[in-house]
Amino acid sequence: MRTVVLTMKASVIEMFLVLLVTGVHSNKETAKKIKRPKFTVPQINCDVKAGKIINPEFIVKCPAGCQDPKYHVYGTDVYASYSSVCGAAVHSGVLDNSGGKILVRKVAGQSGYKGSYSNGVQSLSLPRWRESFIVLESKPKKGVTYPSALTYSSSKSPAAQAGETTKAYQRPPIPGTTAQPITLMQLLAVTGAVATPTTLPRPFPSAASATSIPRPRPVGHRSHEMDLLSTATYTSSQNRPGADPGEMDSWKPGSVLLDEGLVPKEELSTQSLEPVSLGDPNCKIDLSFLIDGSTSIGKRRFRIQKQLLAAVAQALDIGPAGPLMGVVQYGDNPATHFNLKTHMNSRDLKTAIEKITQRGGLSNVGRAISFVTKNFFSKANGNRSSAPNVVVVMVDGWPTDKVEEASRLARESGINIFFITIEGAAENEKQYVVEPNFANKAVCRTNGFYSLHVQSWFGLHKTLQPLVKRVCDTDRLACSKTCLNSADIGFVIDGSSSVGTGNFRTVLQFVTNLTKEFEISDTDTRIGAVQYTYEQRLEFGFDKYSSKPDILNAIKRVGYWSGGTSTGAAINFALEQLFKKSKPNKRKLMILITDGRSYDDVRIPAMAAHLKGVITYAIGVAWAAQEELEVIATHPARDHSFFVDEFDNLYQYVPRIIQNICAEFNSQPRN
Repeated sequence: MRTVVLTMKASVIEMFLVLLVTGVHSNKETAKKIKRPKFTVPQINCDVKAGKIINPEFIVKCPAGCQDPKYHVYGTDVYASYSSVCGAAVHSGVLDNSGGKILVRKVAGQSGYKGSYSNGVQSLSLPRWRESFIVLESKPKKGVTYPSALTYSSSKSPAAQAGETTKAYQRPPIPGTTAQPITLMQLLAVTGAVATPTTLPRPFPSAASATSIPRPRPVGHRSHEMDLLSTATYTSSQNRPGADPGEMDSWKPGSVLLDEGLVPKEELSTQSLEPVSLGDPNCKIDLSFLIDGSTSIGKRRFRIQKQLLAAVAQALDIGPAGPLMGVVQYGDNPATHFNLKTHMNSRDLKTAIEKITQRGGLSNVGRAISFVTKNFFSKANGNRSSAPNVVVVMVDGWPTDKVEEASRLARESGINIFFITIEGAAENEKQYVVEPNFANKAVCRTNGFYSLHVQSWFGLHKTLQPLVKRVCDTDRLACSKTCLNSADIGFVIDGSSSVGTGNFRTVLQFVTNLTKEFEISDTDTRIGAVQYTYEQRLEFGFDKYSSKPDILNAIKRVGYWSGGTSTGAAINFALEQLFKKSKPNKRKLMILITDGRSYDDVRIPAMAAHLKGVITYAIGVAWAAQEELEVIATHPARDHSFFVDEFDNLYQYVPRIIQNICAEFNSQPRN
């Protein structure tokens, strides 16, 4: 009996184990069959702002092309939620302009956001915003579920929202009524919110309200007995027709509707509808103001000087797509108050100008110009290669050092120098003037365009309109054109049989080395090339390539031809096929490289080139005839013709040729 019971127990246990194993196997099979839902990454447009998305953390896919400046970005590393999500991703370096997936995480609002230029995107400054976000690579955290569909703060789809400037706000329904959308302008009309500036520019002086103020008299400088200055009221021009809402400093009590909802009135002093302007694209210049901080100017004159700066900042419409402005004060030694990228809109710039204090000392203008030439216009300070460099120097009386040499070096660096001179030396003061006629020696052209003189500080405000008009007239900013960015250069290359394949590649490397020295673009220096034997071949014209990498690749692709040596015919061909299509305002340079005597006459073609204003450099190698090189070269031949025994020594002449090209450009009359 006991044996039967044990046998039955064993059977039950065996059956239980079989069922258990079968169940586990069945569960595994079921688990294999059940697939997890695939995570779908939502896509957004370039113009979608982070503040429109309610989700605190999400992954999205951005399209290509979000580097465009119309997709505004505010801040650096941490961005205000008013920013384009995808634009911020490009600025941060997480994405390039081809688009892709990113992880976005909302963080607390910041008390300030600093603009910067990064990865082809200029972000803007913003004093305050209620919410921020950061952009990371799209690596999901373990255990975190990301939404496949985003939740927006409006019922409209992102596509419908794109491009809107005025949003509708849905009021809570009142019992017995139908809710109606209220637009921003309707809300402002109801609340009575009207833009009113909180700060007004200080007045320019008026002779009618002048008060007598004694003026300090440092040794060897100004000795005016009295200084008549004034204080007066000034009406703000901030509410001028067409003014950008982003320039409004404050609003009257009440809430104002923005893209992200109603904003409490306490936030309005630092938060605006469109925080900053992109600037006037018709006046894209990089401007440095050198202001006189010498002791002789006095505190009131210094304040009037700052008023002019503030008025210029307002009139220029500062912004990353337009003019940028920095300020350097000089006395004994110059000092930068702020550079080109410190303040990216007129409002912030005006506030910063108001805080500038006088340094005192002498009027060492020459030292200040040298300082700006060496330090101010750098990429680190916000200098843009596509914008002309402009310096406006304000001088009370006269400098206490020499300016001519410092100004010449500045001009040769491509800087357009303007001088505003106020008052001048009386007859008994002229003995103290270090360099008579200093303004004409310093400016880019002595035709009156680059210099403004006022007899009295009372008249300083009259320089505002002519100054703004002139600095924005980029067609007349002649000193922006330097020896490296103002030419059409045509290389005429000997491809005859005596050169050989290896030496021909050496010649092309010489052409490459010269080309690398120039600033290449459609509006800067342009490069063309002709190869010749008995015949001639246009390798590429001036309008074929407009960037340095494209030009260098084109030079590398030039194939060796082989044949005879008809240099005269090659010069005529280059005049017809290259230089006939040169721009009128460009210098025309022909650089001819040959290794032998020409089979035809070079005198008449060379004379034709000289008469057409083509500056010709002749470089001979090995068996080239020295007398032919001198005939081809522009006078004086010693500066325009060169000879080397071997092709491998061509590289040695690159610095000298560049130096001669620049010396010749800088020696031309400035009027």
